[in-house]
Amino acid sequence: MSHDPEPANTGPTLLERIFASEIRAWHGRAPLWSVFWLKGVLTSGVLLVLYATTVILHQPLAEQGLLIFCGLYTVWILVSIWRCSLASDTFWALLARYLTIAWAANAGLVLFFRQLELLAILGGLSGPGF
Repeated sequence: MSHDPEPANTGPTLLERIFASEIRAWHGRAPLWSVFWLKGVLTSGVLLVLYATTVILHQPLAEQGLLIFCGLYTVWILVSIWRCSLASDTFWALLARYLTIAWAANAGLVLFFRQLELLAILGGLSGPGF
């Protein structure tokens, strides 16, 4: 019976080092204020501007790609905020959880209806020349 030696622990990978802050947030080990305001509100604002630009410039394929990214980002940020808020029983942590529920409902509806509209545009059933 042969035993392969266990690989030596070489430390975090390059991706783990690059995304260390995001990984800490996902596991609920980051400060709530930074996850909520910087990674949540500020980053969502930047994504909104990028998304609005694709809509204004009538770039449905870019819009589709960004819509998928925004959906994935939304799942990550909502889970991260929720988990980081569980580390505290303050008013602000509770408020963050309530706002996360509202944010999830709003994001789900916006993503769903924008996707329907985008399918109609890409299918030629809607848009500037229809």
